[in-house]
Amino acid sequence: MFGFSVYLGTAPNDATHAYMRKMARAGFTGVFTSLHIPEDDVTQLAPRLAILAQWCQALDLELIADISSDGFQRMGWKPAEPATVLASGVSGLRIDYGLPMATVAALSHAMPIALNASTLTQTDYDALQETGADFNHIEAWHNYYPRPETGLDRDWYRRKNGWLQSLGLKTMAFIPGDGQQRGPLGDGLPTLEAHRRLAPLAAGLDLQTLHTTRIYVGDNTLTDESIKAYAEYLNEGTICLHAPEMPPVLGMETWHNRQDVARDVIRLAEGRRLQLLDTTPLPTQPRPRGTITLDNDQYQRYAGELQITKRDLPMNSAVNVIGHISADDLALLPFVGAGQAIRLIRE
Repeated sequence: MFGFSVYLGTAPNDATHAYMRKMARAGFTGVFTSLHIPEDDVTQLAPRLAILAQWCQALDLELIADISSDGFQRMGWKPAEPATVLASGVSGLRIDYGLPMATVAALSHAMPIALNASTLTQTDYDALQETGADFNHIEAWHNYYPRPETGLDRDWYRRKNGWLQSLGLKTMAFIPGDGQQRGPLGDGLPTLEAHRRLAPLAAGLDLQTLHTTRIYVGDNTLTDESIKAYAEYLNEGTICLHAPEMPPVLGMETWHNRQDVARDVIRLAEGRRLQLLDTTPLPTQPRPRGTITLDNDQYQRYAGELQITKRDLPMNSAVNVIGHISADDLALLPFVGAGQAIRLIRE
């Protein structure tokens, strides 16, 4: 499941609504908002949340709100009366800190509840069991980290997620956006520090390899280009790779990596069958990572094979260089697995 964030520091407006519609069409199914950002005007949270909840309901988007113990009082909600929470239109809560596990357990019988994945301990889990929590409604959601250099270590995250999933808990993490980044720092809102400068789709695909159940965009927006990339992946199962100087004919097909995945290259399974390009040898060129190549006549029965290099490879007189994947998309190459559909875009 993929979701995105809408914050209430300013009133939701037409641009917010249009962005939400665009993200829903792209295949995103959830919205995250926070009710305890220090810079927000607490007197405006309830009316702004009401607007956001109405739009989420119309677009069939789940709405999860982040809240701490004192946030219940600010919102006029009572932890012992879940109906006061659900009346706001939220689908569930992410409890950051401050509520006793007994209260969390009681709330879990009325709505989905997410706990702080990074700080959840065995003691907390045991307390939830002892107080009768509904674990069908309990998940573990990680934080995002606005300050550079404070995002989680990838190996630590993998181990923590493994433990959480051994308990049967679904997990969630954030990726940074590449559109409008949220203040006050405006330096991305990733869970993993390694994702802070990474293309949003690459960050999301990496979290999938780390057994993350839900993946949300932490920042205010994605660019239109990233939304298109996610739409292709979520709706069609296709990874788009930009290659501005490739032969135009390559952009007219949907390609697939072979089922027997090579170490060094992505082998486009349809290349030799379609024979779309002239296989006359060209002057030999280097093959850095992301190079699109065509096996020429010197490779005999391999002539016409199309590949994308996954690592720097030496020059080869039997291989014609016909294009290069854009630098921004190189991070996607490790996620082109067996049978993965690929579209090459000449823009």
